[in-house]
Amino acid sequence: MVHIHITGASGSGTSTLGAAVAEALGIRHLDTDRFFWMPTNPPFTTPREVSARLALLQQEALPDVGWVLSGSALKWAAPLEPLYDLIVFLHLDPALRMARIRRREEQRYGERIRPGGDMAEVSRAFLEWAESYDTAGPERRSRATHEDWLQRQSAPVLRLDSAQPVEALLALVLDHPAVRAR
Repeated sequence: MVHIHITGASGSGTSTLGAAVAEALGIRHLDTDRFFWMPTNPPFTTPREVSARLALLQQEALPDVGWVLSGSALKWAAPLEPLYDLIVFLHLDPALRMARIRRREEQRYGERIRPGGDMAEVSRAFLEWAESYDTAGPERRSRATHEDWLQRQSAPVLRLDSAQPVEALLALVLDHPAVRAR
């Protein structure tokens, strides 16, 4: 069974492509947000303790079953890295990526993220964090951190511009030798 990790900046389409690849291959789709964050309202405000999120992920990302892990698992899911058969790194023009994120935030939360809404501050902080991905240093999740991490991986890395339609990205992943060989 194949084990694929699809990673990149927030808003680059890792979850969308991860779901499409998992469906096409008939395997599980595991999104890092489900393991990283505690279920809260508003969402995405309380991270799980590292050992707890890793334990939850390891219960589902078993070595003998196929899966696609989408999102970023930098600095906390190192025990899974030897299992990766392919790492897909999505990159996207920062302006387009931020437009996607703003549209997604509006669709998900509507009035809650507008001034005076219960999620206005959380959303503002998230957008500020997401916008700094391409310029921030290695102290946090950033392009620099991803590039450093990618250099240290033993699995092949497929770099894709996620401005392409998801169908085109899916075809490129499915056609990769690491996937075809499984």
